[in-house]
Amino acid sequence: MKNIIKRLCFIIPFILLMVGCESKNTVEEINISAAASLKEVMAEIKTEYESKNKDAKLTINYGSSGSLKQQIEQGAPCDIFISAGKKQVDDLDKGGFLVSDTVKELTRNKLVLIAPKDGNLENIDDLTTDKIKHIGVGYPDSVPAGKYADEVLNSLNLKDKVKEKLTFGKDVKEVLAWTSSGNADAGFVYISDTVNNDSVKVVEIIDEKNHSPIIYPVAITKSSKKYEQSKKLEEFLLSEDVKKILNKYGYN
Repeated sequence: MKNIIKRLCFIIPFILLMVGCESKNTVEEINISAAASLKEVMAEIKTEYESKNKDAKLTINYGSSGSLKQQIEQGAPCDIFISAGKKQVDDLDKGGFLVSDTVKELTRNKLVLIAPKDGNLENIDDLTTDKIKHIGVGYPDSVPAGKYADEVLNSLNLKDKVKEKLTFGKDVKEVLAWTSSGNADAGFVYISDTVNNDSVKVVEIIDEKNHSPIIYPVAITKSSKKYEQSKKLEEFLLSEDVKKILNKYGYN
């Protein structure tokens, strides 16, 4: 009996120690829904954050801001939402899906007109000429870049002249792929999409007076069960360190 007690005295502290170690090593998964245009920069931000926070794992779901908004409304797992447009975040906030005081401006972007590297597009007015057959744009109702492009075409009185040439993509990355491959003669994407991409050329940086401000808001969802961890991540996203990373990828 004494031997059994002695063994228990040794085993129990060992078990408690192991449990304590396991609890300290628990990795918390944080689900982020992010606009497709953020794919490259978020990969670096993810690496940076996880290297500084060994107890965190960032899982990122990319898509058009409109489709991500619908997913959140339908109950998809999401702790943090980063949109390429204010409308999607404003709608979710009004619908009670977001923690209102966590809605912040993360960064801004610029809209550009691009063409294949060997394309002969010289300026935005060339879109009306016969040499341009297909113009890639995102769906205006669900893709913010498509909405901004639609505003530009209307502002410059080009919409009616080119509407038969418009080809609509599910997100800005699809438009970029079409233009890179030459399946589209021109496309409207963000300047961040063209950084380190030598398969396309920037024909024109669109004057901001011709479209609404391109703002990327970030917010924590009300459905998140990891508020404290999500708040810590949001603070990191709004830090100077992340701002430098964003600037490197063309955001401002």
